[in-house]
Amino acid sequence: MSLNKYEQTLFDYIDRHTEERKYWHGKLHEAARQSADQGVVARELEREMWEYYRERSQQVPVLRDLNTGGLRRVSLLNLTEYLLRVWGPPARPKNPAPPKEPDWV
Repeated sequence: MSLNKYEQTLFDYIDRHTEERKYWHGKLHEAARQSADQGVVARELEREMWEYYRERSQQVPVLRDLNTGGLRRVSLLNLTEYLLRVWGPPARPKNPAPPKEPDWV
């Protein structure tokens, strides 16, 4: 998966700061637990992650430096999908196929 420069910078920031990582890890688990549709969860979290980015970019120099042309809405969907895969709860198993009979029976 390829992250844009905003997503990569935000991921690096979150990953380096324990409290931020714990916050998003918990948020991802809670959101994934509430809905089985990972696409819906990713889009909802993406909006929250954008608000988080907007707020943190006023305080954190590495995030603020990305906004040289002004703060414009950027998609963070790849980042939220990635975090759901890496940090989210394990995927629920699909209904297993019935066992096959051996050929020799």
